[in-house]
Amino acid sequence: MTDQPQLPEGDIPGKPTAASRTTLSHIMTGSDTNLLGTVHGGVIMKLVDDAAGAVAGRHSGGPAVTASMDEMVFLEPVRVGDLVHVKAQVNWTGRSSMEVGVRVLAERWNESTPATQVGSAYLVFAAVDADGKPRRVPPVVPETERDRRRYQEAQIRRTHRLARRRAIKELRDKRAAEGLDAEG
Repeated sequence: MTDQPQLPEGDIPGKPTAASRTTLSHIMTGSDTNLLGTVHGGVIMKLVDDAAGAVAGRHSGGPAVTASMDEMVFLEPVRVGDLVHVKAQVNWTGRSSMEVGVRVLAERWNESTPATQVGSAYLVFAAVDADGKPRRVPPVVPETERDRRRYQEAQIRRTHRLARRRAIKELRDKRAAEGLDAEG
């Protein structure tokens, strides 16, 4: 794996990982439940997207939109009365995109037991200008060994995302050339 490349003079200066790291906390209520009586996964996914969007906007210094969400993992159910903490940070940056890693923790609102991890996700955001066109983002500067590990792992995930996209396009092009899958 490579480290963050050196930027030519005049390019956007890097920002440390901690500069945009954030935590969003929310108490779960009855309106957040699914048919099983636990918190609906979509509610957690919205909190994840909200926290990641805040981090992406902070890091990029302006609007950023969700491009993809992958590896959303639910480890434990969340219950009504749980205080959910969604912790997010930029793991990697490209020219106009950023990978944001998110950890979801939950604790009982009325107990002093430690929060436990109940989920995690990786999202890719694209920084956009007022016209919705991609704009440059500052490189992220990993500060700790954990940040450097996350940066390297994010590069691997990016490589996999791009390879998957290429393979799907090649398959669709091949099937189209053979007259298959006319509807796309």
